[in-house]
Amino acid sequence: MNREEKASVVQELSDKIARAKIAIVTDYRGLTVNKMQDLRRQLKQSNAEIKVAKNTLLSRAVQGTPFEVIQEQLQGTTALTVSYADPVSSAKIVTEFAKENPQLVIRSAALGGKRLTSEDLVALSKLPSKEILLGQMLSVMLAVPTGFVRALNGVPQKMVYLLQALKDQKGQAQA
Repeated sequence: MNREEKASVVQELSDKIARAKIAIVTDYRGLTVNKMQDLRRQLKQSNAEIKVAKNTLLSRAVQGTPFEVIQEQLQGTTALTVSYADPVSSAKIVTEFAKENPQLVIRSAALGGKRLTSEDLVALSKLPSKEILLGQMLSVMLAVPTGFVRALNGVPQKMVYLLQALKDQKGQAQA
C-alpha cells in the first residue's frame, strides 16, 4: 500500500469516526468470513458498520477525536465497529454476537469521549433501546395530566351521584 492509498484509507476512516456515536474495538482472530459477513449485515440494519484496517491507520484516524481514548487498544487483529445512530443497539448486536461466537473478543469501546471496558459495554447493551425509553418517558408524562383530569372529574361526578341518591330517597319517601 503506497502513501496515497494509506492517506485515503485514513481519511475515509476519519470521516466515519467523526460521524460515529460509539466506537467498539474487537479482536476478530479465528472468526470465519461467513460469520464476519453475518455480523456486518446485523450491524448495517442498525446503522452501524465494522471496519478492519491496520492498527497504525486506525490510530491515525482516531487522533484528535473523542475516540482517541481507545488508541492503546489498537493492537493485534483489530476490528473497529462504529455506530452512527443508537449506541445501545450496536452494543447489543456486538455483545450478543460475541456470546454466540467466542472468537470475537470485545476489548473496549469509546462513548462520549470516555473509554468503556467490555463489562461497561455489556451493561450498556442491557439498556432498553432509544424508542422504548422514549415510549416509557411519554407514558410517564401522560400519566400526570391524566390523573389530574380524573381527580377533577371525580368532584362533579360525586355530586351527580349524591343528587341521584337524594332523588331516589325522596321518591321512596313519597311512595
